[in-house]
Amino acid sequence: MRHRNSGRQLGRKSPHRKAMWNNMVTSLLLHGRIETTEAKAKELRMFAEPVITWGISVHAIIAKGDKATPAQIVHAKRQARLTVKTREALDKLFSEIGPHFATRKGGYTRILKTRVRKGDAAPMAFIELVGLGPVIAA
Repeated sequence: MRHRNSGRQLGRKSPHRKAMWNNMVTSLLLHGRIETTEAKAKELRMFAEPVITWGISVHAIIAKGDKATPAQIVHAKRQARLTVKTREALDKLFSEIGPHFATRKGGYTRILKTRVRKGDAAPMAFIELVGLGPVIAA
């Protein structure tokens, strides 16, 4: 029985899943939008939203200008570094994405269903950061 075991397994062992989520969150932060299967996109929200919240918390601490809380900034950056794997994505998280979502209370990602993949008929979807995704050319 799977009591209290949440999350999709996606046919992978747990270290592989963890690495996949870390890579997908990093790609989402760098590019603003990625295309993946619908199941992975729905599951990715659970990993991407807390990382964005860490970026927002650092922005809020810096905006207040408190001198007594550098430890909170370091803690948030270290927590984000556990998931985000590149320096470029971390810098973008704390300089662009955190301030962009500072006034928003959750709901940082959007899932758009796109097509059915030709090889295995898997439903595909875009997952994007709300307001930061690339503009679709008509």
